[in-house]
Amino acid sequence: MYQLRGHHIFCMVGYQGVGYSKEYADNMTAVHNKLQQQPQKLVQLISGPDMLCAKFPCYQENHCHEKRIYAQDAAILDFLGLQVGQIVSWATIEQRLKIYAKPNSIQTLCGHCTWRKFGYCEQGFKHLLDGHGLQDVKFSP
Repeated sequence: MYQLRGHHIFCMVGYQGVGYSKEYADNMTAVHNKLQQQPQKLVQLISGPDMLCAKFPCYQENHCHEKRIYAQDAAILDFLGLQVGQIVSWATIEQRLKIYAKPNSIQTLCGHCTWRKFGYCEQGFKHLLDGHGLQDVKFSP
């Protein structure tokens, strides 16, 4: 079972193979690919740093404990009707995204995110909302 914090749900949808470091990108790619290939994989929703945060490079400023990140986690879980501690399949998360997400959801819920400038998230959400699962990772870490 994977453990993910709220905002990393959106990160998985937009992920394209790049990250804060090679180790971080390798880890995120592995998680992304497993969820893409096995959407019935169980995910426990947690509060605070998760298995992706665990690989955040120690030489960069870490935002995993910032209040705004916790607030974003809570907002995304609330938006999807999910709760901390809940265990659901990735397929269930995708179903909720398809029901509740709109093209402007990223702007509303992820307004401060520095990754938005690349357009990966919008592409990922379009792919998902068009009836597909997670998009293929374009770049190798």
